[in-house]
Amino acid sequence: MPESQARPTALSFRARERVLDLHARVLIGGIVNVTPDSFSDGGRYLDPEAAVDHAAALVEQGADLIDIGGESSRPGSAPVAPDEELRRVMPVVRAVCRKVAVPVSVDTTKAVVAQRALDAGAAIVNDISALRFDPGMAQVVAKAGAGLVLMHMQGTPQTMQQAPCYWDVVAEVRDFFRERLAAAARAGIAVEQILLDPGLGFGKNLEHNLTLVDRLDRLVELGRPLMIGPSRKAFIGEVLDRAVSERVMGTAAVVAVAVLRGARLVRVHDVAPVRDVVRMVEAIMAKGAAG
Repeated sequence: MPESQARPTALSFRARERVLDLHARVLIGGIVNVTPDSFSDGGRYLDPEAAVDHAAALVEQGADLIDIGGESSRPGSAPVAPDEELRRVMPVVRAVCRKVAVPVSVDTTKAVVAQRALDAGAAIVNDISALRFDPGMAQVVAKAGAGLVLMHMQGTPQTMQQAPCYWDVVAEVRDFFRERLAAAARAGIAVEQILLDPGLGFGKNLEHNLTLVDRLDRLVELGRPLMIGPSRKAFIGEVLDRAVSERVMGTAAVVAVAVLRGARLVRVHDVAPVRDVVRMVEAIMAKGAAG
């Protein structure tokens, strides 16, 4: 995985002691859900040993980081108490941090979960609320110097798909990120610690999701690397009329367009096929740039 100790650039991402170079190539994040109810793989990795083995397999397939989550954010999902989320994620975070060399991310909106995961060796906090749900989250990230993913979501997981509405989805997501970047800066979080995620499937209908992918370049203008998470999502199933397990090729198509539009990190369940897609798109882009 590309890492650099040089001065950070607009495509550098600082996560504690690491500086990841997202200019050299697009990075791939592998998803490990330790939940009973995630829309794609809920229940498959509840056993910590199974989750750790899966994380190691994703790294073997080419994952540049591992993102571990203990609370489902599928539409309509019920909130999980902090103690239960800790019970699910902490054995996995500790073991994965010991087993793999790549950075580990914890997917949580709770400061207590983030703090415990960072204490155990995690380097990144993936906060789907963009620091809005827990007033203590910003301080945890700032104090640790952790990497931070700020994601856009309209509403909450419980309400987000109840008739989402925008006057201009790209402009509104862009304005949201400007406000959240300012809030992070006020909390003492350096801009090079931040990735931005437009939140495909989080408070968006089919048109909103397709528009965001097609016009992702308008978010690149914000100056921070973009992460996308299209993996097996409902809007892909809506276009293709495919079950969750049959959306790998649809996911790959979204990833290809997103990389062409400027995404620098893709968060997926199916690392091996997406790795091949990303490398081919990069080869084509490099050839075009070389003339």
